[in-house]
Amino acid sequence: MMLHISDIECGYGAHTVLRAINLTIERGELIGVIGPNGSGKTTLLRAITAVIPLKKGKVIFGDLPVNKMSRRDIAKKISCVSQTREDLFFNMTVEQIVLLGRIPHFTRFQWLERKKDMGIVEKSMHLTDLLSLRNREMVSLSGGEKQRVFIARALAQEPELLLLDEPTSHLDITHQVGILDLIKRLNRTSNLTVIMVLHDLNLASEYCHRLVLLNEGGVCKIGHPEEVMNYKILEKVYKTVIVVEKSPVSSKPHIFVVSEEGKQKKKGENLTNQIGKGSEGENPSAAPQR
Repeated sequence: MMLHISDIECGYGAHTVLRAINLTIERGELIGVIGPNGSGKTTLLRAITAVIPLKKGKVIFGDLPVNKMSRRDIAKKISCVSQTREDLFFNMTVEQIVLLGRIPHFTRFQWLERKKDMGIVEKSMHLTDLLSLRNREMVSLSGGEKQRVFIARALAQEPELLLLDEPTSHLDITHQVGILDLIKRLNRTSNLTVIMVLHDLNLASEYCHRLVLLNEGGVCKIGHPEEVMNYKILEKVYKTVIVVEKSPVSSKPHIFVVSEEGKQKKKGENLTNQIGKGSEGENPSAAPQR
């Protein structure tokens, strides 16, 4: 067991966001956290890293409660790629930013990086295909390149658990696939445990071992994509009509949204079919199967 979340309740001030959250993550898993806006996805990551205090329950990493660990010790074990303000780093080079990931490992009176630190930075840039960009400033990079820099900085912490908050946000489809392919490769080759928040349900289904579906501050469903990506469950949570089909390539479940025009067209077709069946002596009220 890598991480155990037991009956946690937390939020911001008097406002409670998450309630009765129970979740166990095994070493080497790639977990996707999905759910509507405001369901508590980012708050869950902040609770895992003890950024916000718990009102109730425990978050256990290994055999230690995270709220009993120092910030430095947490940073040595868990790294987080959040939705970073890029303007804070605009005049820094790629290598300088990745080197920031070594700070938790600096000794008390260490002011400069050691040979070991630079070796780990080099490895992190190699894994994220950034060696050719090491001297470039952040302001000159594309969105996908910037995201790879922040992942490399997280890897330089040498974490056992990597948390990512919407790593594909604001990226085009090419960069989305590139970032998630990178994360999947790191998970597979380095046995790195990953928990990532994703808005795109199809990407979550395609890349994750298990999905955690949050709704209104609670866990609605946990399971493999085939268990969570059920149209009845998703329609109830997202309050919209969808269709779920298997990908012709991976056989993973993918969703298709239904527009208002599509709903009206489908309703008219169903009504026509039901009238036709009724004229043949069949039950006109039989519900169509999706």
